[in-house]
Amino acid sequence: MNLTPLRIGFVPLLDVAPIAIAHELGFAQSEGLALGLHRAPSWSSLRDMLIWGRVDAAQMLAPVPVAMALGLGGDFAQLDILQVLSVNGDVVGVSNALAARLRDVGHDFAFANAQMAAHDLALAARGPLRIGVPFPFSTHVELVTYWLRASGVAYELCTIPPPRMAEALAAGEVDAFCVGEPWGSVAVELGAGTLLLPSRAIWAVAPEKVLAARHDWVCENPDLTGRMMRAIWRAAKWLSAPENRMTASEILSRAEYVNAPTDVLERALRGEMVISNKGELRQVPDMIRFFDGAASFPWRSQAAWFAAQIAQRHGLDIDASMRSAKSLCRTDLYRENLRSAGADLPGASEKLEGSLTHATAVASERGQMILAPDAFFDGFIFDPDVPNG
Repeated sequence: MNLTPLRIGFVPLLDVAPIAIAHELGFAQSEGLALGLHRAPSWSSLRDMLIWGRVDAAQMLAPVPVAMALGLGGDFAQLDILQVLSVNGDVVGVSNALAARLRDVGHDFAFANAQMAAHDLALAARGPLRIGVPFPFSTHVELVTYWLRASGVAYELCTIPPPRMAEALAAGEVDAFCVGEPWGSVAVELGAGTLLLPSRAIWAVAPEKVLAARHDWVCENPDLTGRMMRAIWRAAKWLSAPENRMTASEILSRAEYVNAPTDVLERALRGEMVISNKGELRQVPDMIRFFDGAASFPWRSQAAWFAAQIAQRHGLDIDASMRSAKSLCRTDLYRENLRSAGADLPGASEKLEGSLTHATAVASERGQMILAPDAFFDGFIFDPDVPNG
């Protein structure tokens, strides 16, 4: 079979899994693709690789295409959001010194209650906290700013590439961080800090990474786009089976991918998080998801939520920003290209974010779609048709 070359960029994180598995286990080859995977050291370099055509598509922070559509975050190019690669998967961690002060004020490190964690953080902080995040436009930034907005915690955000986050915490460059796995767990393994929260405790289904490509490339390569989407969707489906977690972890641990210990990656996939060097274990259902609960569908309402938060901080028109963000989500291509692969497709392309408190059946083409709980920690419900939520 003659395979068509396709270049995809990534940053070394657990949530590159659907791309890596599509390449390693033949899902790409079955679509006639020869993937060339290009590892980038930081999100800024990966964004530039995509904009300037060094890669055809990329694992991308979900808010980056939104920020670019709003005229923020570097050279302009329209990036289409083709599908979501991962939901959740981030952790908030703190330095050993800050963890000790949190324990002094009675924090129990239950790893579940975002409201209590923010309250106790305000009591334990001594002046503004330096919080490491991977990029100025990221799910990490949006979750941290939303979580701490009414907490009284003073902080500044420091941009640090994910693989450097544990080192930065150990060196005292930051007091805390929000980063994707496995780099939070690596900080614990190195004895540099303690994990405070999983990202899902702030927003239960926060889209973390998306598969993005330049709009002009997508228009010029409709067949190639469809084949890429199907290969990655099938890899995500494979990842959803618990019996495949160890194999996935072994692949991702390789130097060319994440270059992290297999057991650390496998624990995160299982949702069994060791939060401190004392070996404290916390169970986190849905620590990261790639497939179940319509995890890969590019909901326009999720892009609109990011747009509303970004626009508010930057003084932009919120209504116009939300409209721009929705237009990036290629739900049309998702339906067109993944229907034949067996994907169940929701009847709508946007929803009330934060309204589901339990697993809920929704209208879909096959009638089998169950959406996972999607609550915000404070009970907020975001209406994508109302500019102020």
